[in-house]
Amino acid sequence: MSTTAQDFFSKQDKDDIRQAIMNAELDTSGEIRVHIENTCSGDVMDRASFVFRQLNMHKTARSNAVLIYLAVKNRRFAILGDSGINKVVPENFWDDIKSEMLNQFREGRFADGLIRAIASTGQHLKAHFPHQKDDVNELPDELSFGKD
Repeated sequence: MSTTAQDFFSKQDKDDIRQAIMNAELDTSGEIRVHIENTCSGDVMDRASFVFRQLNMHKTARSNAVLIYLAVKNRRFAILGDSGINKVVPENFWDDIKSEMLNQFREGRFADGLIRAIASTGQHLKAHFPHQKDDVNELPDELSFGKD
């Protein structure tokens, strides 16, 4: 398997991840994005925060977007929730999801790890941000990629 962001996942994996995002968002007003890039220099949470803003994820109506960020060459990842989520969940809210992702990643099951993380994120978001009658998909469901 290649280690560049654009071709780290197969076309089928990308389709499956996108479908997982769409499925997870059916039950919540929350928004989920996956961003993949080659490298992350510096702190992974700082980089994820930068990407979060770059993707305009901070502009959702209910401040309930979640970014799952991966730097494939560094083998680093982060999950970052917006302020609306952080106001209603405990500080270590994402730790279980990150641990499960790490277990899958260690076994080389990167797509499975992401898909499970997306499904779990959707379940968590549903509890705090159930789907609203007037809900619209505010952010693209497509994976985004860094330029490096």
